[in-house]
Amino acid sequence: MPGAEAAERPVVEVSEAQAGTGGSVTVSGSGWRARTLLMILVCGRSVPSRGVVGGTNSCANADGRAVTTDAEGRFERRLPVAEPPVPCPCVVHVATVTGPKAQADVVFQVAGHPVEPLPPESGGGRLAVLTDTRLDGSSGLLTWFGAPPARTLVFTVGNVGTTAVRDPVFQVGTSHGVFAPQWEERQWRGTIRPGRRARVELPVELAAGAHGDYSVSLKYGGKVMAEQPWAVGRPWGVTLFWVLLCLVVPAALFRAGMAVVDRVRPHGGARRRGPLLSVPALHLSPPRRPAPPPEPARPALPWFTPDAGPGALSAPHDDDPATRKGST
Repeated sequence: MPGAEAAERPVVEVSEAQAGTGGSVTVSGSGWRARTLLMILVCGRSVPSRGVVGGTNSCANADGRAVTTDAEGRFERRLPVAEPPVPCPCVVHVATVTGPKAQADVVFQVAGHPVEPLPPESGGGRLAVLTDTRLDGSSGLLTWFGAPPARTLVFTVGNVGTTAVRDPVFQVGTSHGVFAPQWEERQWRGTIRPGRRARVELPVELAAGAHGDYSVSLKYGGKVMAEQPWAVGRPWGVTLFWVLLCLVVPAALFRAGMAVVDRVRPHGGARRRGPLLSVPALHLSPPRRPAPPPEPARPALPWFTPDAGPGALSAPHDDDPATRKGST
């Protein structure tokens, strides 16, 4: 089927074969999958027959452009010309961002950029992934609180070449969403003889607090050999920590403020009052009762003396001068 053949071999074209830095060219393509996100880059140290030697580290990533194909698998996009970080020969490199991998290169010359011969190809030893890759490991308690998520990329490779491969260096890349992978070199210690296979384990680690859908890619000899999705859970422990912090800190500040207020304000005794707010004290005394009227004075009898009791009454004696005088 023509459509199937076109889908297997995507095509890329540029409006000009050479341009200087600061200019731009029109990049068009056909034969791609419909509604697919592509990344367009200017890459150095590359030829279409060998691809991009060194991966995207040889490309001007900051000046790349993204484009989505239409329903027929076609696209057209304006691309600024920028110098790649390595010498030419250069290409315009187009590759899919998500889904099954597909890529295509077209020769392009950056005017004024240095040109150097490509490094020689490696010997007869060639590695190929024989089994599906997988990520071993799990997240621990520290990862729940924002520690870097870590896994082990496990796969089996076989030497399909004619010479032994000693201490091969792989590239492990991690990407999030539509962003390009960030590649890191991982060396495996050992020798793989022709026709033999080996089980390889490489560590993979993300940044602290990373979460979401990630993709782990394996590259060897400038070619992507395998990809593995990685769903990283959200570090809910960090969220719980901030929630508790927002509750505990205001409560502690409130208690400290109340303690200060309780220590500063006066306790007991007369409280100080401002001159405008003082109110004179009202001294209320109980009502006075009227004094009782004085009793009338009684005449004193001659034979009653105050010192004598009521019964101390005596008759006059003969030797009393008054009696004696009256008798005479």
